[in-house]
Parts: sequence; C-alpha cells; structure tokens
Amino acid sequence: MAIPDFQSIMLPLLQYYAEVHDEITIHDATEYLSNVFNLTEDEVKELLSSGNQTRFFNRVCWAFIYLKKAELVTSTRRSYSKITQEGLDLLKTNPVKIDLKLLEQYPSYQEFRKLKGTRKKKNNIDEENLTQNNDNYITPAEALEEAYQTLRDELADEILEKVKSINPYFFEKLVVELLVKMGYGGSKIDAGKAIGKSGDGGIDGIIKEDKLGLDVIYIQAKRWTENAVSRPQVQQFAGALAGQKANKGIFITKANAKDANKII
Repeated sequence: MAIPDFQSIMLPLLQYYAEVHDEITIHDATEYLSNVFNLTEDEVKELLSSGNQTRFFNRVCWAFIYLKKAELVTSTRRSYSKITQEGLDLLKTNPVKIDLKLLEQYPSYQEFRKLKGTRKKKNNIDEENLTQNNDNYITPAEALEEAYQTLRDELADEILEKVKSINPYFFEKLVVELLVKMGYGGSKIDAGKAIGKSGDGGIDGIIKEDKLGLDVIYIQAKRWTENAVSRPQVQQFAGALAGQKANKGIFITKANAKDANKII
C-alpha cells in the first residue's frame, strides 16, 4: 500500500503506545507501524527529496509531534515517550480515526494552534495551503521541500532562458567556468580556458581533469536554438579530438530525447 499520511498514522501510533504501556522511541514505533501498514522495503526506505530522512519516519515523527501537542503522549527522557491518561481516555471512546480536527478539542492543542497561527500570520504563511495537497495531508517538512523544489524549478527555467539568449562565445566561457566550479582543475586560470575562435577545429575549451593537471578534457559547447544539434556537428567534434590525439572529450548542449536519438 502507499505510505500513509501523518494523520492516518496518529491512531495506530497511539494504540501502539497503549499496547506497550511503557516508554518507547520513535524508531521503535516506526518499525512497528511499517508492519501495521504492510509497507514494502522500498516504501520504508523512500527518502524525502532532501535525502536527509525517510518519508515514512518523517510522517511518524509529525504524528507524534501533534499527539504530544494535544498531551496525548509525553516525553519521559531523551528520545523516549509514553502515553498519557488523556491518551488512554481517548482510546476508550474507540475513535475511528485521530486527525487534526479531533485534536482541536484539547486545550493544549488549541494553544499550540493559536501560537502557530500567530507565527504564520506574522510571516504571511497560509497553513491550509502549506499542509494540504489534494486531500492528502503532508507534513510541514514535506510542504517546505515541495515549495523549495518549485522555486528551484522556476529558477532553473529562468536561467535556461537566459543562457539561450547569450552569445555563443559567452556560452563557451560559461561552460568552462561551470566545470571549474564542479571541481575540475584548480582556479579558472589554471584549470581551463575557452578557445572559441575561428579554426578551433570544433573544440571550444580545454579543462584539466584534476587539480594536478595530469590529463586534459576537450570541450565542445553548442548553445542550442530552435535547431537541434546535428550529427555532422558531433562528427566534427570527434574529428577534432582525433586531430588532438585526445583521449577524452565532452560535447555539451541541450536536446530532447527525440533529437538526441537523431544525433546518435
């Protein structure tokens, strides 16, 4: 089954606390709940886009945080927590589910919401848009990552449009500088140079493969336009590499899969 949202985790998490009736760790709960929800190994190991935490563990953590804010569970010592009497009393009512709406009956959670709402209003953040996605609730961490990724994608589109508008010579220099920033060679002066002149034989730049300069890589940088890169251009670069008796070369451009197949 799909990884459950953090609200769907709340009830089985609280039931696990009641079953153990002793202090547990979130890691204990995560392992137990992965079996309750019949998650596959891949689902258990699925990472957030940041790569810093698994998605399921993140959702279990947020389920715990909201239960704690309602004082249904409480921390006992570092990394350990247990169910409270309020939590036990809630389970005695046999709730069908526990979600944020149900937690609103608890004064401690109301106070938490009030403080949270004040901070969001101050920072002009819409909580509903932040925590809800097509009826499937996501954690604040996931919402922030989605917003961050959207901003990155928009920025990438802007940069691509800017690069498409610059002149070919500047594009060649940009490619060399990019490779230097990626760690090839050392400084820009030591690591690479853009040739980009008439009669360069299809080679636009040279970059040192490592900081010791033990080998060089020849570069061809084609700034794409409406016209796709053609096979002859790639063949010209291959011929230029042969003329330099070079072992390595990089042809840098942008083409969709259909155009790439045509080139190859």
